[in-house]
Amino acid sequence: MTGKITALELTAVELSEPTKAYFAKCEEKLGLVPNVLRAYAFDDKKLRAFTDMYNDLMLGDSGLSKLEREMIAVAVSSINHCYYCLTAHGAAVRQLSGDPALGEMMVMNFRAADLSPRQTAMLEFAVKLTEEPAKIVEADRAALRQAGFTDRDIWDIASTAAFFNMSNRVAAAVDMRPNDEYHAMAR
Repeated sequence: MTGKITALELTAVELSEPTKAYFAKCEEKLGLVPNVLRAYAFDDKKLRAFTDMYNDLMLGDSGLSKLEREMIAVAVSSINHCYYCLTAHGAAVRQLSGDPALGEMMVMNFRAADLSPRQTAMLEFAVKLTEEPAKIVEADRAALRQAGFTDRDIWDIASTAAFFNMSNRVAAAVDMRPNDEYHAMAR
């Protein structure tokens, strides 16, 4: 699949002016347009829905730090073996933490990392929600509250985990490939 973003042959459409502006902002801030955005570019409405939700969850107001949200993305993607998200969000963890080893540990097994009790509780919840959503009970939410999370934070943890479960499944279904640049970031 060399050079392709996904295994699907979707006809690209002419990008709308807002999408062109968004892609230019990505180039400016990241130095690239993430392939996930290029993959969604066949349908401006789907791209906008994806980016609106992503930006709200990952960049919006929250009691969770940007690093914590990226850690959720990596922990969930590790359970789901999502090559795209592990590569892209593992790079983000390396960048935000300033610790290349943390990024690698998060990708392989977050439990091997030296995390705070707060981060561990958050990731255990995200993983349980990924692996056994029907088994989430009040004790799981209570553990998060005990670790210092508010009910709003719990909503954000769940929403971020759920978003990446959805993203991981789409990426797996279409064999989405990460940008090569992610592999060298923050090493």
